[in-house]
Amino acid sequence: MLLNTKYRTNEPETMDDFAMEGEILRDALDKIAKINQLLGGNQLTLRGVQQLIGNISKTTAITIVDVGCGNGDMLRTLSDYGLKNNLNLQLIGIDANNFTVNHAQQLSQNYPNIRYQCEDIFDKSFNELKYDIVLCTLTLHHFKDNEIIHLLNVFNANSNIGIVINDLQRSAISYRLFQALCFVFRLNDMSREDGLISILRGFKKVELINFSEKLKFSNYKIQWEWAFRYQWIISKI
Repeated sequence: MLLNTKYRTNEPETMDDFAMEGEILRDALDKIAKINQLLGGNQLTLRGVQQLIGNISKTTAITIVDVGCGNGDMLRTLSDYGLKNNLNLQLIGIDANNFTVNHAQQLSQNYPNIRYQCEDIFDKSFNELKYDIVLCTLTLHHFKDNEIIHLLNVFNANSNIGIVINDLQRSAISYRLFQALCFVFRLNDMSREDGLISILRGFKKVELINFSEKLKFSNYKIQWEWAFRYQWIISKI
């Protein structure tokens, strides 16, 4: 069957239901984190952070917010990196699903520099949150174009150093490869269906460039990376 990836789909994902909870969700969160780790997604986001803080003194406290943090795997990766390199990182995970936040907290009990907040990033409380860097790993594709414009405006206004986005390329090849991954990792039905929809909600490079130009970002870089991702770094320094 011919797969049309010209436009982003508006089809919803099951995990977009913020009230969802239970073992199926827990399994999906952990499998997504594992796949992202194995395919180099965590390292991709970490490299983006490294680029933004490369010229900042190691003694400077840096607050990093991870939007749509899932089970907190990315924050734990950052915490381990910070500890190894004597960095003062204060890490905040944001997710709108309370069950997800509780799961992330349980997995991060040995990480005193990580805290989690359950909130909708479209609420006033998030719009008032200040930070140095904001991360958006496999999260931006969940939103419609007008919502993305709004969120990027908030990220840009409230960050001191910059924004690191790691998200999916929308392509027929990545869609077919994910179908194969579903078999290898024995993903449950929800993870499989949501993952395929996620790819169809992903991006073409020109769309990210258009967002950047519309928002008048003056210092940004967009690169295609392995596992059919785009690394989009917006620097404010």
